[in-house]
Amino acid sequence: MFLKMGEIYRYAKVKDPSLAEIDGLKNFSHLTFTPGQKQAQLESGINPIAKFKGPEGERCPAILISSSPHKIGSSETPWQDFFDPDNGHIHYFGDNKEHGKDPGNKRGNKALLKQFELHNSPDANVRAHSSPIIFFKRVAVDGRTKGNVQFQGFGIVSGAHLITQYDRKEDQYFTNYVFDFTVFNMVAENEVFDWSWISARRDSESIHSEALLKAPKSWQQWIKKGPSAFEVCRRRVSKLQTFTNNEQQPLMGSREASTLKEIYDYYSSTNKMKHRFEALASIISARVITAEGGSYREGWVTSPGSDGGADFIGRLDIGSGFSKAKILVLGQAKCESMNTATGGNHIARTVARLKRGWVGVYVTTSHFSEAVQREVIEDKFPILLINGKRLAEEVNRLVVEQGFENVSTFIKDVDAGYESKVMSRNPEEILLE
Repeated sequence: MFLKMGEIYRYAKVKDPSLAEIDGLKNFSHLTFTPGQKQAQLESGINPIAKFKGPEGERCPAILISSSPHKIGSSETPWQDFFDPDNGHIHYFGDNKEHGKDPGNKRGNKALLKQFELHNSPDANVRAHSSPIIFFKRVAVDGRTKGNVQFQGFGIVSGAHLITQYDRKEDQYFTNYVFDFTVFNMVAENEVFDWSWISARRDSESIHSEALLKAPKSWQQWIKKGPSAFEVCRRRVSKLQTFTNNEQQPLMGSREASTLKEIYDYYSSTNKMKHRFEALASIISARVITAEGGSYREGWVTSPGSDGGADFIGRLDIGSGFSKAKILVLGQAKCESMNTATGGNHIARTVARLKRGWVGVYVTTSHFSEAVQREVIEDKFPILLINGKRLAEEVNRLVVEQGFENVSTFIKDVDAGYESKVMSRNPEEILLE
C-alpha cells in the first residue's frame, strides 16, 4: 500500500481495513494495514507502533505523529505546531500538559527522546536500530474537521529542547519538550511512501538489513552516512520563485484573516500608531529568521522622523567565537491596506539604504506584487520579504506559545513595550555589541 505526499485520507472512527475508500477518500486503515498485526493508530499526537523483540533485539517499527491545527489554543492542545515539509522541517510540541510532571516520563515524549538519541548517533549500527517518524496533519474536508489526515512525509528527530509553557485555560505553567524533525525526501520514490517497508519492520523474524531494502533511498543513505547526511537527505521542494497575491493573503474567514485585520485595525487608526507597528515587525522578523535555527539578535526601533531609512535594526550572527561574522539587518515595517500590493518604490528605497554586507527585511500587512518579487529575484537583492499572511501566522503562534488570552492582548502587550525599544543610534553600533 502507498501513501502519497500531501494526499488526504479518511481516518474513520470505526477502523475497517477491508474498505479501500470511506466518504470519498482513501481509507487510512486500508493503506496502513499489515496482515496479522494490529491497526496503526493516530489516536494521540505521538503514536509509537508496538515494540517487539526481533532477531537483533527490541524494535519499534515506526512512530506516527499527528497534529491537530483546529485544536490550537485549547486545553487539549495549548500550543501550535509548525509544519513546513517542503523545506524539510517540522517543529512539534510533545505530549506533556500537566503541571509538576516530568515531561520526559510521558509516553510520547519518552519514545521520541529515545529516537533522538538513536537518530543522532555517529554509529551506523545504532542508527540501524532506530525508527522512522511518519507525519500526518489533521485537516478539514467539506466542513468536516475530524477524521481526515494529510500525509506530510517521514523523517527523524533532529532536535529536542525543554521549554516552559503556559496553559491559560487551566491557568498553570508546565514544562514540555519541543521537537525538531527533519523531513526526508522521496525523490527516488516519486513522492510515494511504500507502507510495505513498515510492514517489513513489523516482521518479528526479519533483520534490520532485510527491512532496509524496502526503505526510501534517503533513509538508506542516512543510515550509511549519519548526521552529516541530514541536508542531503532533507526534503527540498523547488517551487516557482514568485507567489500570487492569493498565496500571500490568508483565506477569507480563516483565523489568520481575522488576526491580520485585527493587527491592521489597531495600527492604522492614526499615523502615530502606524509607526508603532515597527515593534511588532521587529519581533516577527526575529521569528522568521530564526525559524531554521539562525542566530538573531533584536536591536532597537528607530525614532519616527529620524530613522535614516530604517524602522528597526537587528543583527544576524553566523558561526561562533573567533569564527563568527556579524551581519547588520535593516528593517522596514509598513502597516498598509491589506488589499493593495506593496509598491516597488518602497522596496527600492529600502535596498538603496543597504550597505555592503547588510541584509534587509521588509514586513507588511499587505502583499508583494509579482513585479516586485521578480525585481528582488533578478537583481539578487539581499532582502527578506514578510507578507501579511506570514505575519498573521507568526502572531497566532506567539499568542498560543506565550499564553495570551487573544490577539488583542498580545498586540497591546507588544505596544506597551514600544517606547523602551526606541533609540536614536547609528545602525553600525549593533555590530560592536
